[in-house]
Amino acid sequence: MNASVTTKSAARSLRIAESDAPAPKLADLAARAAKVAAVAAEHAESVDADSRIPSEAIGAARAEGLLGAALPREFGGEGASIADIVDVCYVLGRACASTAMIYAMHQASVACLSRHGRGSAWHQALLRRLATEQLLLASSTTEGERGGDVRNSKAAIERRGSRITLERAATVISYGEAADGIITTARRSAEAASADQVLAVFLKGDYTLEQEIGWDALGMRGTCSAGFKLVASGAAQQIVPARYDEIHAHTMMPVAHLLWSAAWAGIAAAAADRARAFVRGATRRGEGTLPPGAAHLTRANASLQKLRSLVAGAARRFQRATDDPVALESVDFQTGMNLCKVNASELALATVMSAMQACGLAGYRNDGDFSVGRHLRDILSSPIMISNDRILANLAMASLLSAAPASLRD
Repeated sequence: MNASVTTKSAARSLRIAESDAPAPKLADLAARAAKVAAVAAEHAESVDADSRIPSEAIGAARAEGLLGAALPREFGGEGASIADIVDVCYVLGRACASTAMIYAMHQASVACLSRHGRGSAWHQALLRRLATEQLLLASSTTEGERGGDVRNSKAAIERRGSRITLERAATVISYGEAADGIITTARRSAEAASADQVLAVFLKGDYTLEQEIGWDALGMRGTCSAGFKLVASGAAQQIVPARYDEIHAHTMMPVAHLLWSAAWAGIAAAAADRARAFVRGATRRGEGTLPPGAAHLTRANASLQKLRSLVAGAARRFQRATDDPVALESVDFQTGMNLCKVNASELALATVMSAMQACGLAGYRNDGDFSVGRHLRDILSSPIMISNDRILANLAMASLLSAAPASLRD
């Protein structure tokens, strides 16, 4: 039942926005995502138990063309919108948290390249390869003692003529060894300030990874987020032409937070599904009498509803601002997208906790149809992945400058 409960629900989506009739290649995106989710659900328990990459699900995503779905049509992609990719992350999250998170991180990297690399012939060629070969991209933004301070880098790009090199103590590179390429932040040069960053792309063959930190984690075990010494070299053209502060504000931060939040919403929905199935069964056995845990199911449903609305609203807001640099860089937008991550992580955790309480011992156990243990362990990563405390501390000054809205309208 573990797989079937998730798989039957996998085709449901956030349905975050009404849109024009989809392009032919996008018409079956939901069905293709459901196929991948079914594969992910089948292997989710072994991925968690063995702390291994969900290779079957990633292979299925590649076969279904999901890795390149968001690439613009001019580069051979399908032109899937942020709304489409949010829905895919949600569907995958219901099946396997690690698969959903890997997909979300890959798509955030793809978005950075497709939105900011078009002015470079090298990156245009890479975008075409991403579409035709369905390459999987990882990212390296966490470094040494700086932890999750993604807006500062210690390692610097070294230039020798038309070539560049980089040596980086990458504390975390999720699924690094399974990726076909890595995008990484770095200081622009050895003389540059830590916040004067660039984004560079290195493909397999351009770099070596020497593992320095293992990955035996409580949850999200299939992301294989080990730490490495990254040594890379390539052509100077592999640096994305846009400034990283622009890439971060316009794309990296909002897209990553949206897709992570969608994946967490999927995990929460899967836990709520198990709680609902448990309460229904207990009610039938009790000849119509609701079990004590029914109240917790109500709480789970309520927090899940708020979570879905939060992610849907944030996705619509990003879609409206996507081509407006002034809107993207506004304090209000930046604060809202950061708080989307914070609030989504807290709501997802509350939903899963309520689901476990609804199931009682059946949810606490690891060996039953209603176990919520894996979901709880996975969702506990959400407030830690780019620390909520760090985000809230960074937003303190913005909170002082922002007045309460005069209207309830967006």
